Amino acid sequence: MKHLFVSSMQVLGMLLLGLTVAPARADMPQILDKGAIRIGTQMDNPPFGYIGPDGKPAGFDVELGQMIAKSLGVKAELEQIIGANRIPYLLTNKIDLVISAMGATPERAVQVMFTTPYAALYIGVYGPKSAAVTGPDSLGSLKIAATKGTTQDLTLTQLAPHANIIRFEDDTTSNTAYLSGQTDLWATLNTIAIDLSRKNPQRETELKFKLRNSPAHMAVRQGDFQLLRWLDTYIFFIKGNGELNRLHKTWLGEPMGDIPVL
Repeated sequence: MKHLFVSSMQVLGMLLLGLTVAPARADMPQILDKGAIRIGTQMDNPPFGYIGPDGKPAGFDVELGQMIAKSLGVKAELEQIIGANRIPYLLTNKIDLVISAMGATPERAVQVMFTTPYAALYIGVYGPKSAAVTGPDSLGSLKIAATKGTTQDLTLTQLAPHANIIRFEDDTTSNTAYLSGQTDLWATLNTIAIDLSRKNPQRETELKFKLRNSPAHMAVRQGDFQLLRWLDTYIFFIKGNGELNRLHKTWLGEPMGDIPVL
C-alpha cells in the first residue's frame, strides 16, 4: 500500500513538473490580454520584408502584420528573423506568429500550423543565360546557392539529392554568394529573383527551371487554434474587401490573382 502511495505521488510530481515546463500559450486570449502580438518577419526578403531608406521595417509582410495587429486592437511587435529560425522562434515562445512568405510542407506542419495562403508565389532555380541547365538532371557539379531550411532548399534536395547545394544562413548571404560568383546558380523565390535581376541587370539572371508553386502562409504554434481560425477569417475578409489585392499591387506590382485555399 505504501509502495502504491509513493508511486502515485511520483506520477503526480511528474504531471506537475510537466505543467511547469510546458511552453506558454500564445492563443487569442493571451494576445488580447497583453495588448501586443509578437510577429516574426524576415528583413532580408524584399518585397516582403526589408529595412527601408528611413531605417524602418517595410514590405508586404510588415504591412500585413501591422494590419492584423490593428484589427485585433493590439500593438504589433516586430521581431527580425531569418529562414532558419522561423520555426524555432515559434516553438520557444519568442514570437506568436510568423509572417515571412513561408511555404507550407508536410514536414513543417508537424511542428507548426499554417494559415490559408495570403500570396501566390513559386520557387525556382535561377542562373545566367550562359548556364545550360534545364532541370534537376542537368545540374551536374554546378554550385547552387540556397538559404538553409527554406522550401527551395528542401525541395531541391528532394528533387536532386546529389546536387552541389551550398547552404547559407540567410537570404542576404545566399543572394550575395550568387551575385559575387561564389555559386553558379541560385534557388530562391520568384519575387526575390525579380528584385535582384532588376538591380543587377549585368548578371543576366533568368529562370532555369521551376521547383514548385509555393504560396505564402502565416504560421502559428501547434494548438493555437483560436489564433489560427481568426487569421484564416481575416485573410478571407481582406480578400473580399480588396485590401489583399491592394497589398499585391503595392508590393508585388501585380494583381492578386487566384490564391489556393488550404
